[in-house]
Amino acid sequence: MLKKLFIALLFVGVSSTIDAQIKTPQPSPLSKVEQVVGLTDVTLEYSRPAARGRVIFGDLVPFGKTWRTGANANTKITFSDNVKIDGKELKKGTYAIYTIPNKDSWEVIFYEDTNNWGTPQKWDDNKVAVKTTANTLNIPFSVESFTIDINGISNNGATLEFIWENTVATVPFEVPTDKLALKSIENAMSGPTQDDYFQAATYYHTSGKDLKTALKWMEKATAKDAKFWHLRRMSLIQADLGDKTGAIATAKKSLEAATKANNADYVKMNKESIAAWQK
Repeated sequence: MLKKLFIALLFVGVSSTIDAQIKTPQPSPLSKVEQVVGLTDVTLEYSRPAARGRVIFGDLVPFGKTWRTGANANTKITFSDNVKIDGKELKKGTYAIYTIPNKDSWEVIFYEDTNNWGTPQKWDDNKVAVKTTANTLNIPFSVESFTIDINGISNNGATLEFIWENTVATVPFEVPTDKLALKSIENAMSGPTQDDYFQAATYYHTSGKDLKTALKWMEKATAKDAKFWHLRRMSLIQADLGDKTGAIATAKKSLEAATKANNADYVKMNKESIAAWQK
């Protein structure tokens, strides 16, 4: 009996050891930078190697060769809107950043494939979204950990800064703040949209609030290019207000539109409601 108990305890101990995960600090810790530039969200994700007494550029990171721009998995940047870099449009989305450091300037490449560990095994020029030249500056002190930052922020743009050892490489980019702001202003000044009225009326109807107000909103939602689901909601509000004649007339319009759209669910619901209201 004791022998069996000892074996069982030994098995549990071995299983626990196997399942345990050792946690130690990463030599190149992961960093994430989130910054709003104008009205555009910019996110950086990258790993930060340390110099640890080594000569970096021209040695650890050779001049003239493609560098992963950090450590470990791809360094990634995400733009929530289309931006411009060196006059070239970069579509909104996520890109890997690769660089080719040289003594007096860097080539900076925004690459569409972000699933590589380091540089791609096979480089594909068709995946280069934008390539630009970055200016470099020497700084009078040494930066121990590789750093990417977003500085020089204005309403219309900012600058990506790649900083390590005694070097800073800079890439300005522009964001479409004026276009986004004008669109927002136009939308606000033009008043609620058809869908705004529909959503507000639906909330009032389903939560048992003022049905007369809900009906007014549905009348505005269906004034132009009424959708069959809009008309369906309007008919339900009319019925709940006691206007079965109006509800039937609206439901028939919804039925006609749903039939044209081949929406069997709304066809069925409208037929059933019309039949019920006609009793």
